[in-house]
Amino acid sequence: MYLPKSLASAAVALAAIALTVVQGNPLPPMKRDGFVAAATAAAAELPALVKRSSSGWNDWDCKPSAAHPLPLIMVHGLTLNGIDNWLYMAPRFQLKGFCVFSLSYGQMNGVPIIYGLDKMENSAQQFGDFVDKVLAATGASQVDLLGHSQGSLMPRYYMKFLGGASKIHKFAAFGAIQYGTDLLGLANLMETFGLYDPIKGVFDKACLSCFQLLRNSTFLENLNAGGDTVPGVEYLMITSKYDELVTPYKSGFLRDNNPKVRNHVLQDWCSYDLAEHLIQATDPIVFNAVLAFLDPTVDQTINCLDALN
Repeated sequence: MYLPKSLASAAVALAAIALTVVQGNPLPPMKRDGFVAAATAAAAELPALVKRSSSGWNDWDCKPSAAHPLPLIMVHGLTLNGIDNWLYMAPRFQLKGFCVFSLSYGQMNGVPIIYGLDKMENSAQQFGDFVDKVLAATGASQVDLLGHSQGSLMPRYYMKFLGGASKIHKFAAFGAIQYGTDLLGLANLMETFGLYDPIKGVFDKACLSCFQLLRNSTFLENLNAGGDTVPGVEYLMITSKYDELVTPYKSGFLRDNNPKVRNHVLQDWCSYDLAEHLIQATDPIVFNAVLAFLDPTVDQTINCLDALN
C-alpha cells in the first residue's frame, strides 16, 4: 500500500512511541546507530561515572557551595528514569561543583525502569515532594531545574498549580515540548478519521501521559491558559530542528512576553549539530549552554567549539 511521504513519516513516529510504551525501549528505531554509539561510549565510562556520582549525584550529604548555592534537580523524559536520562549530564554538573539530584517519577502498573507514564498531574505532586526533600537535605531555599522532554513540561504544572513557583530559581530544558507535538501530522490525522479516542483508550492502559503530550490536549490547554510562565522564574528552552518526536520543533518554545524567558534552537548555536530528541541528552553543546545559563560566571559564548569541550 502506498503512503504519502509525510504520512509514512508520521506512522514511523507513532510506531516509535508505541514501541517505547509497549516494549520499554526509549530509542526511536531510525536513530538507533547514533544512540548505540553514545551508549557504548557511556558504558566505557561507567566505572568512573559511578565513582564520581557517589560524591555529588543524589548524595544527600551534599551541601551547595558559595559558587553554586542552589541544588540542581534533573527531571527525565517519557519512558526514561532518573538514572539513564542523566548518565552524561549529571556527573559533569557534579564535577562543575553542583549538588545534583534526580528522581524517577510517574510509574504505572508497577512497571520497573520505565517511568513518566502516569498522568502529569500525579507526577507533579511526586516531583513537588522530591523538591521539598532536596531543600530539607541541602538547607537551600530554592532549586534549579534541568528537564528533558516531558521533564520540560511537568514541572510547570507544579509551579503553576501546586504552589511550587517560589521554590524554583531557574528552569532549563532541552527537547522541550511546551505546546505539545503533532507527531508529524499524525495527531490531526487520527482526529480526521475518528481514531483519536480509540487509540487514546489503548495507550491510556499503559501510558496516561502520552496523549497529554499531544498538541491541543486538555492538559496543555489548561496548563497554558492565561500564560505559560510564572513570576520570578528564569527559563531556558532548547529545541532542535532535527527533533523527530516534538513537531513542529518550535512548539517547545514558551510564548509569554517575559524577559526572563530564553528560547533557543540548538542549530542557531551550531548549524552542524544534528542532535535529535534523545541525543540532546548527550550533547556537549547543550551541556555548555545549560551551564552558561545556570552559572553566569562561565563563558557565555556557545558555538560549535563547545562540542570539543
